Amino acid sequence: MNKLLLSVHVAASIIFIGPITVAASLFPRFARQALVDGGGGSSAVAAAMHRITCVYAVLGLAVPVVGIVLAVKMGVLTDLWIVLSLVVTLGAAGVLAGLVLPAQRGLMAAITGASEKPSADQDSRLLRTARRLSMFTGVFSLLWLVVVVLMIARPGSTTGI
Repeated sequence: MNKLLLSVHVAASIIFIGPITVAASLFPRFARQALVDGGGGSSAVAAAMHRITCVYAVLGLAVPVVGIVLAVKMGVLTDLWIVLSLVVTLGAAGVLAGLVLPAQRGLMAAITGASEKPSADQDSRLLRTARRLSMFTGVFSLLWLVVVVLMIARPGSTTGI
């Protein structure tokens, strides 16, 4: 059963977290382009990237849930590497839910709801938001990279690599 849970955990992390990372990272580029060009193909791509990020964020909840179930079954829930991984995962979830998704929603509202050209001040603010969003998605990706390293290196584990 543990092998099955581990397989589901690893597969879910690849299948669900990977697309979030890619889509969230691509979104700011296409959002900026849509804001500058006034929509077109860039707004459609930005909308697709936003939808992927939203849908896979919900599906990605399976990764820590299955991981926690597996850790309990293996009796390692209180091991350092599991605790650190959970803390970093919570941080990544916080960045996604608290920074990335709200910024994406705001930019999508500006892209899709702009029937008239935004003022220079609004345009500047939106472009700054898109630049900050690039930073937020970078932090999100880096946090998941830390989780991967923790899962492989398992500091404090007595089982070795």
